[in-house]
Amino acid sequence: MNSRWLAATGCLIGALAIGVTACGGDDNGGGGGSSSSGGGKSLTIYSSLPLQGASRPQTTALVNGIKLALDQAGGKAGDFTIKYQSLDDSTAQAGSWTPEATQANARKAAQDSSTGAYIGEFNSGASAVSIPILNEAGVPQISPANTAVGLTTNAPGSSPGEPDKYYPAGTRTYVRIVPKDTIQAAALATLMKQDGCTKVFMTNDKEVYGAGLAKNLELAAKPAGLSLVANEAIDKNAPNYRSLAAKAKGDGADCFVYSGITANNAVQLYKDFAAALPSAKLYGPDGVAESGFSDPKNGGIPPDVASRVKVTVATLSPSEYPPEGQDFFKQYTQKYGEKNPDPYAIYGYEAMRLALDAIQRSGTGKKEDIVKALFDTKDRQSVLGTYSIDKNGDTTLTDYGVYSIANGTLKFDSTIKAQAG
Repeated sequence: MNSRWLAATGCLIGALAIGVTACGGDDNGGGGGSSSSGGGKSLTIYSSLPLQGASRPQTTALVNGIKLALDQAGGKAGDFTIKYQSLDDSTAQAGSWTPEATQANARKAAQDSSTGAYIGEFNSGASAVSIPILNEAGVPQISPANTAVGLTTNAPGSSPGEPDKYYPAGTRTYVRIVPKDTIQAAALATLMKQDGCTKVFMTNDKEVYGAGLAKNLELAAKPAGLSLVANEAIDKNAPNYRSLAAKAKGDGADCFVYSGITANNAVQLYKDFAAALPSAKLYGPDGVAESGFSDPKNGGIPPDVASRVKVTVATLSPSEYPPEGQDFFKQYTQKYGEKNPDPYAIYGYEAMRLALDAIQRSGTGKKEDIVKALFDTKDRQSVLGTYSIDKNGDTTLTDYGVYSIANGTLKFDSTIKAQAG
């Protein structure tokens, strides 16, 4: 999941004031221990997630998953006592992540000598801000949700200067445990083809995630036998998108797909396109796979629009995970009393499990050794399945889930095993 900020991220980072206090509250999460000033047996793991706005249900589940993993480990990673601090990279006014809050969180972790790992960000645009700060400080970073291609490679879907501009230290410190958008684009294209789409009208929100995924969808459409009739960048502050929707009708579009996040006026966009294209099928990526989009009680799309929408996201039904993953959902329900845990909970859990494992395997607890351990992750048997981390920091997992919407809730339909072409 993601969001574009500015192409010149590095320039803005340098221009922003240094020493901004961290946004969001700290949460010890039951980990115990205390921060250490220069070594010792205590390390801190930070998370940075948008805890306000449309993503709150997903990020709350992520934090709960993180806490559960640490609790089950007894607040330890090998010989190290682990303290957990949850930071918020969003503001109430913005209703989503902001560059300033994200920068503050990254600096807090970078300046803390006890930092052992940083779990974040939820949005790819936010990671474009935090990665350079953390990279300069050598802080190991694990994203439970980022999918933008350019954060790790210069493959199609990336922008000029990516990914090198995010790594000023010249080494990699960032890994992610969800498949990147070359895979998601292939999954979306495969899904639309299976559903009988012929002419697809696409819009994107111009952010890191949205613009990048849109490029990948352009590349995936032709091999899938789809005609992509448009890739229109939208103004997130527009009062409506009726003229754009009318253009789609004039182009004879029988399907619509949005590449972006909920916070960038996605609900209005879908309502306008649904009205202009009454028989068209509507699609979206993991950027809208949240209750702020799906549930009208939370400001989401109305039921008549929701019934026509399918989204892809790198989370599956509990029954689709290996036995370890199914056990996780049972344990999560037992601890938090949620009969149907948000699918993102398992990614928070695995992000913390991976961080704890890397710290233990490092032997020393030094940042450079933890980073090395992360990139040495091979054939890891986890709640998500067996995966490795490649030289770029990407997971070898490729499965995407297809979800429909019923009664304001995302409902798992099927798994798509799509490989990027």
